[in-house]
Amino acid sequence: MRPGPLNALTDVAGLRVGHAALADGLSGTTVVVCPPGGAAAGIDVRGAAPGTRETDLLRPGATVDRVHAIVLSGGSAYGLAAAHGVMERLEAAGEGFPVPGGPVPIVPAAVLFDLGRGGRFDARPTAATGAAAYDAASAGPVEMGVVGAGRGAVAGGLKGGIGTASAVLPDGTTVGALVAVNAVGSPVHPATGELLGARHGLPEEFPQLRASLERLAEVQRRASAPTPGTATTLAVVATDAALDKTGCGRFATVAHDGYARALDPVHTVMDGDTIFGLATGGRPTPGPEGLFALHAAAAAVVSRAVVHAVLAAESTTTAGGHWPSFRSLAE
Repeated sequence: MRPGPLNALTDVAGLRVGHAALADGLSGTTVVVCPPGGAAAGIDVRGAAPGTRETDLLRPGATVDRVHAIVLSGGSAYGLAAAHGVMERLEAAGEGFPVPGGPVPIVPAAVLFDLGRGGRFDARPTAATGAAAYDAASAGPVEMGVVGAGRGAVAGGLKGGIGTASAVLPDGTTVGALVAVNAVGSPVHPATGELLGARHGLPEEFPQLRASLERLAEVQRRASAPTPGTATTLAVVATDAALDKTGCGRFATVAHDGYARALDPVHTVMDGDTIFGLATGGRPTPGPEGLFALHAAAAAVVSRAVVHAVLAAESTTTAGGHWPSFRSLAE
């Protein structure tokens, strides 16, 4: 297994990623735009406190079989409004499920909790934020760290953010992941100070960094007690293989193993952990051995994307609090 040219979700041909952030708050939105005509999609929600939109359409048996974009957003349930701005942009581009009179873009969305972290509870993404993220979408390198949906993200008392990674399988199939890391659980092993997911990295992918155990313990002491519904890690895992909705759902299910490798604990009553699976269909449907490799890669790219998010995050201080970066504890 090797990374794609960008080591990013956008190594899956046809996908574009865009971020937008609030000018007056610590929150934002990230959009994954599908190729023209859309992509097959599925979902697996494991956390107990999710905030989602249009996800019933991703169930096998539902009429719609393609989605046109996926939105990840801060702002808790308020942030679901960002998907409307993406819908408007897609409608203007002529993308959507055809109905009499025009297209209806299918834009599933999921949100994470970051309310008040910038100092204002009412600073959260709107339709305009979603439209700005769409306008910024590119097939090039994906910016990581304190951007987009990861702007107000926190993980185990440390600053979280956006991370991405990819893998190219021996048969040429590409798998990529984009993760917004915002977890009650920690990405750091408490006994060693190492990032939990780093051992799943590719050769020389991650620096050999360890957090000071004393400083890490201080972060844990200062972290506020977790409250139900105030976390959630979100991800999109994608491939250029051809999968149907059922296959995309299974793809997302196995991808959750990447969370479990890189965050401890996960899928709690405090989190709404969610993963979307996308398949653009540029390559053939894999057989049993290819599907096995695809699933294994899904978990691997998610865990690597979590590590990239934590490494790219920068220490952040606002009226709502202070969150040190992992790198600041390792210096």
